[in-house]
Amino acid sequence: MTPAISRRTRLLAAGTAVGALIPVLAAAAPAAAATPTVSCTSAKAGLATKLKKDITAALTNRRGTVAVGLYDRSTKTTCTLRPSTAFDSASVVKVTVLATLLWDAKKHNRYLTDREASLAKAMITKSDNAATSTLWKQLGMTKIKGFLAAAGMTQTKPGANGYWGLTQITVTDEQKLLKLVTAKNTVLSDNARAYILKLMGQVVSSQRWGTPYGVPSGVSVAVKNGWLQRATNGWRVHSVGAFKGGGHDYMITVLTHGNSTMNYGITTIQGVAKVIHRDLAAS
Repeated sequence: MTPAISRRTRLLAAGTAVGALIPVLAAAAPAAAATPTVSCTSAKAGLATKLKKDITAALTNRRGTVAVGLYDRSTKTTCTLRPSTAFDSASVVKVTVLATLLWDAKKHNRYLTDREASLAKAMITKSDNAATSTLWKQLGMTKIKGFLAAAGMTQTKPGANGYWGLTQITVTDEQKLLKLVTAKNTVLSDNARAYILKLMGQVVSSQRWGTPYGVPSGVSVAVKNGWLQRATNGWRVHSVGAFKGGGHDYMITVLTHGNSTMNYGITTIQGVAKVIHRDLAAS
């Protein structure tokens, strides 16, 4: 009998509640397993292993909470990190607002009005907040929730009282939205999808950071970023992007919070984007 076992036996014989020790051990155990790891799968030999290694390396020593999603249709490649962790959306939700507007217009068999088109362009290309508030209010919670249900975006919770920037989003749902925007489906018409991608392709140069970083030449870029500072969790800095060309058709979502500055978050996102573009281009 080892000393440890004999001690346990003595405790049991004495009627001591050994079970009382277990909650302490159980509480300590998850700490070791609490750091989520990047998970990748691919139909292309070796690609998943390389992406997992490189994304993990890109995030080594980066502070804050980071969630990542990658999906490439061409190689059936998927990578995720913290796919269901919720973040304040900041301006990334503007793609959802535009998609809802177009989905609702299709239901009523109408085109956008000139005013709606003007607001939509300002909202996406310049990240205009006033335009977003106007469209958010016009749509209302019923239509926004209706679109989320139609899109299967079950993890997205719209911000209350007009605070669209506090909508709760996840990598899983942002990737669902990007998939809808980039391939034929019954939720968004082909015209709607083309319109969303067009505006995301016309984002002003000062807001084209994030997921497009390191994109190979000849690959089309559609992007929408978000940034917001709050008292808790510092800066939220997010980037969603869709990319096509070079034999690939892929989308990337990187959501972050707990950043000390906006630039710190941007650097984290771009470190991830760079290795993803590089690994896919080489595959």
